[in-house]
Amino acid sequence: MKVNECMCNEVCFVKPDCNVGEVAKLMCQNHVGCIPVCDDNNSVVGIVTDRDIILRSIACDKDVKQTPVSEIMTCDVCTCDCNDEMHTVENKMAENQIRRIPVMENNKIVGILTLGDLAHYNNELGKDQVCTTIENICHCKGQTKNCE
Repeated sequence: MKVNECMCNEVCFVKPDCNVGEVAKLMCQNHVGCIPVCDDNNSVVGIVTDRDIILRSIACDKDVKQTPVSEIMTCDVCTCDCNDEMHTVENKMAENQIRRIPVMENNKIVGILTLGDLAHYNNELGKDQVCTTIENICHCKGQTKNCE
C-alpha cells in the first residue's frame, strides 16, 4: 500500500513569518495538532506542534502575537514521498518516534500521514505491524494492552 492511499491530502501549512497565535488558531479551526511550515515553493522547512506552542512559546513567556513560528518550529523535519510504501514510512516514523509526517511530491507538500491514518487503515496495513509501529513511536514496548 502506498502513502498516497492513506494520507490526509487536505493539509494546511503556514509560512515561517506567521505568528504563533495565528498557528494556534489554525490548529483549533482544523482540529489538528501540528502544522507544517513551508517556504514560498511549498517545501517543508519546519513543523510546529501544539506541544511546541506550549513548551517553546507560552512556557517561555513569548508573546504569541509577535513571535514568528520560525522561532519555535522544529527545523529538521522527517518527510516521506507520496509514492513510498507504507511499511517503509511506518518504519521511518517508528525509528524517529514521530506521530505525524509531511508527505511530499516533487519537493512540495501534498499531504500528511498521522497515527490516526495508521489506525484507520490498520486492517489493510496489518494490525500487528500498526501496533508495533505505535509502540515504537510512543516508546512503550511491551506495555500496550489492546494489541493482540
